[in-house]
Amino acid sequence: MEGIEEQDVENKAKEKEEAHEEQKKKKKKDEIIEELQKSLEEKEEGIKILQDKLLYFQAEFENYKKLKNKEKLEVLKFGNEVLIKELIPVLDNLERALEHVSKTEDINSLNEGVKITLNEFMKVLERSGVTRIDAEGEKFDPNLHEAFYQEEKEDTEPGTVVSEYEKGYLLNGRLLRPSRVSVSKKPEIQ
Repeated sequence: MEGIEEQDVENKAKEKEEAHEEQKKKKKKDEIIEELQKSLEEKEEGIKILQDKLLYFQAEFENYKKLKNKEKLEVLKFGNEVLIKELIPVLDNLERALEHVSKTEDINSLNEGVKITLNEFMKVLERSGVTRIDAEGEKFDPNLHEAFYQEEKEDTEPGTVVSEYEKGYLLNGRLLRPSRVSVSKKPEIQ
């Protein structure tokens, strides 16, 4: 019987040891689960912080776009302010010329006044980057000239601009309006 009791004691010790091992495993699992839950909470908190930052940056970007749109509208609305301020004296001179015409019959002084006003006007345009296209006597260039008419000319090389009906203009090298010109051609043999 003693052997049975010993075996019972051994079995109980074994059971106790197994229970202890299982408890250890369960404790390890609980610790692992707890650590994972803690890590998950930290990650979720990090995600929430990043989401808040994203919303903040999106709002900032929308405000930036609104500000840039407002600035763009301001530029479009008042972008010509400098040019217009420079043109107002030209307008004043034209008004003075008209007033002078009503008081005098001196055509020479009117002619001089209009020339001075035209020169002043051209200077304002030049300061703004506008230049005239010199066409007469030049080779016809479809990038700068618009052929309005062709004239038969024996003494001029074909394709040469012989007269100008409207002057052309460039703005900082970009075509604003082509010169409307008459171009020479060889006379047709009859």
